[in-house]
Amino acid sequence: MRKKHLQYLCCPECCSELKLIDEDQDQDRIKSGTLQCNHCHVEYPILNYIPRFCASANYTDDFGFQWNKHSRTQYDSESGIQVSEERFFNETGWPRKMDGQIIMEAGSGAGRFTEQAASTGAMVVTFDLSNAVEANYKSNGNKENVLIVQADIFKLPFPRRLFNKVVCIGVLQHTPSPEEAFLSLPAMLKSGGHLVVDVYEREPGWKHFIRTKYWVRPFTRRCSHIKLYKFCEFWVNLLWPILKLSYQVTGRRTLSWFMLVADYRGVYQLSEDKLKQLSILDTFDSLAPEYEFPQTIESVTGWFKRAGLTRIEVKRGYNGIQGSGYKPFSRKAAKADV
Repeated sequence: MRKKHLQYLCCPECCSELKLIDEDQDQDRIKSGTLQCNHCHVEYPILNYIPRFCASANYTDDFGFQWNKHSRTQYDSESGIQVSEERFFNETGWPRKMDGQIIMEAGSGAGRFTEQAASTGAMVVTFDLSNAVEANYKSNGNKENVLIVQADIFKLPFPRRLFNKVVCIGVLQHTPSPEEAFLSLPAMLKSGGHLVVDVYEREPGWKHFIRTKYWVRPFTRRCSHIKLYKFCEFWVNLLWPILKLSYQVTGRRTLSWFMLVADYRGVYQLSEDKLKQLSILDTFDSLAPEYEFPQTIESVTGWFKRAGLTRIEVKRGYNGIQGSGYKPFSRKAAKADV
């Protein structure tokens, strides 16, 4: 982090301002140090340039493992196709230029959407509960308009009503309580601010229970990350020729999903090697998470209504269900936010 980024942080316990002590500075960036609350005096470390507001080991360890293992796999600059760019801007509906605005990204993973948000010129404050923040920092930490933080969505270390926009992609279904996680986000918005989220869609009862991954997840989510990843590598490599042949004959990927292998033939125009790497990543991603709670359009709409947001739009989208809503505009609140 940089000293000027201190204004975007607060104590997650009492929301008071933080002061920087014992810092070790590397040019204009703070490599290590301590953030101390001015009110309750709780201290939070800065390690490897990243403020840390949560325990290093937690229920997202599998995500930290996978994103450090595949730190660039999903980046457009690595794949050569504009998947992240198209999804970010199409899902949010945000303009390509947002100089002067402040965006919060809830759950950054390796940072493929952090890169897109930063490209707008807005100040991007992004966090993740896992140590995937290390991967994100390697790719985006050198940008002056990016602050990367390790923090918990249930205990956010940011001043309320700070952000013009908040985005949360691919996160909520993997928390212990998706609704509670969602409801932590609207408080971060300025008056008139815009919130965009997505979440896996829960299929109708019988379809949900015939999905093969739900048969095996009670076992795979308890495996060590290293053992499960090695199995996913083995399994994808074993079935790859069969799945390729099946797709060539039928033009469908039904067999791949039944056999627990993520296969993007016909979806992305990638080399065989890149398709396989993406397959290993997403196969692991589907089996490893501690939590996975898909939702319905009705349940997500209910979240937005309970948060008191307006201009609500909830529909099927890139990753299941995507939702959008605005914090009601108030002249009094807008003045307080300045």
